[in-house]
Amino acid sequence: MAGSIFVSAAPYHILSYGTLLGASFFHSFITGPILFKTMERPVFGAAMGNIFPIYFGMQTAIPIILALTFPGNTLLGVSSGIPGILDASNRWPSLAPIATMFLTGLLNLVVLLPATNKVIKDRSGQGKRDGKEWHVEGPHSEEMRALSKKFGMLHGISSLLNLTTIISAVAYGFTLGSRLQSVVDKI
Repeated sequence: MAGSIFVSAAPYHILSYGTLLGASFFHSFITGPILFKTMERPVFGAAMGNIFPIYFGMQTAIPIILALTFPGNTLLGVSSGIPGILDASNRWPSLAPIATMFLTGLLNLVVLLPATNKVIKDRSGQGKRDGKEWHVEGPHSEEMRALSKKFGMLHGISSLLNLTTIISAVAYGFTLGSRLQSVVDKI
């Protein structure tokens, strides 16, 4: 049955995993740094403001897809999908990293992104009141310094959560690799 692989959840699981890891790595270590170095700060901020909702949405949605398409193991009697990922044998190697990816993406999407956007808006308003935008060199008002400090803190937490997503994805990749290796060893 050559067509049966298209109705199997396994390829969608692998493709989803690859998309999450690849996009996270590429955005964090290639696109983001290049854009930061080559764009003016306000333009960079506007670009990231449009990218982050999609990026964090992806980091939240794809772990759900991974859980739904989790490939079971008939030899071990482990079901596919949610029942399989909740099986005691999969809690640490599969559920923990997938749940971590979901939670870090969700926190970035629904907590840190709105909080950061509020600080950005407040900083823009403060810049108008001060007559000097946040990115211009020189001394800034106490209010602007406080807003910039808050932005830095939120950005740091968001970056740490993003790094946790990437580390969890890599850890899960080793789990997938181990599962593939065990199949190859049985052949």
